[in-house]
Amino acid sequence: MYRKILVALENSRADESLLPHVTELAKRLHSQLFLVHVADGWVARNYLMETAARLRAAGLEVSAHLALGDPPTEIIRTAEREQCDLIAMTMHGHRLVGDLIFGSTIHEVRHRTTVPVLLVRAAGK
Repeated sequence: MYRKILVALENSRADESLLPHVTELAKRLHSQLFLVHVADGWVARNYLMETAARLRAAGLEVSAHLALGDPPTEIIRTAEREQCDLIAMTMHGHRLVGDLIFGSTIHEVRHRTTVPVLLVRAAGK
């Protein structure tokens, strides 16, 4: 069903909530994971490559892409270009004011894509 799953990473503790879900899903469905992190710089690239290596060591087929630009746009563009069947992301549980202040990548992605979106709530602080 889900041959290729785009995993939108943040390089934050939220990823620790998301990765176990997508890892288990990928193992059960024999899916490829396509990790995407929208950021710039050595730290972002290093984080992405280390995460990909850790997942490969767990027996998964993993590709990774470091994107530059607007996160929702880059996530959607990458999912379409890579023909992903699912987009997996974390949600932080911001309410109205929080979404206005911090923006909502999820809001943009879910309204602008036709690819199904899996949302996993980030663990509390």
